[in-house]
Amino acid sequence: MQAQNGLTPKEQLAFAKREKQLKIQFEQAALSWPAKQMYIRSFKQEGQLEIWVRNTFSEPFTLFKTYNVCALSGKLGPKRREGDLQVPEGFYHINEFNPNSDYHFSLGLNYPNQSDLFFADAKPGGEIYIHGKCATVGCIPILNNPIEELYVLANIVRKQGQDYIPVHIFPVRFTNENSFKVLQSHTAVNQQYHDFTSQLKQVFDYFEQYKQLPIIGINQNGAYKLISR
Repeated sequence: MQAQNGLTPKEQLAFAKREKQLKIQFEQAALSWPAKQMYIRSFKQEGQLEIWVRNTFSEPFTLFKTYNVCALSGKLGPKRREGDLQVPEGFYHINEFNPNSDYHFSLGLNYPNQSDLFFADAKPGGEIYIHGKCATVGCIPILNNPIEELYVLANIVRKQGQDYIPVHIFPVRFTNENSFKVLQSHTAVNQQYHDFTSQLKQVFDYFEQYKQLPIIGINQNGAYKLISR
């Protein structure tokens, strides 16, 4: 049942609890409220999910908050088949707002994308979410309070006009020396994974330098390409 303002009763409760808190947090961080645009990036090795915000296309993104990912299934490496327990790696966006999730609230990702489909072994699987609670078979769980906050913020940004909220999932934070060494131990014995993570690192490096997102394409071989800077 939808409430009159388009929110379910459960969503209304979350908004009542979180919206004012978010506004205060933005004021404390000297950020304009409400945010007009949001970018999410996650790092598997570090177990972190970052929320970046801005108000115009011309300004750089600013880090608003970092949530801890409370559980991780699988290992470093992209998701390639249904049931492999892997968290995907690559470039996605939010394609579902689910207030009735078994994991409190959840935000769905558009996995598999065209790159995933190119490399998938038979069935690639699906239903990858950022969600609450602390259990996972390939998703990104951040506990109930954080998912409420993120869910409300994503809804607010969507109402401000951002239909496409990008979510980038990296194996490691490439600037973290220890994590990068762990990644190198994996890519040293897997040339395909080496090539794949090099594509991810290009986008990571670009954002680190400019705090802007490039336009990312996928070529006929399933590889990610920066097609506009």
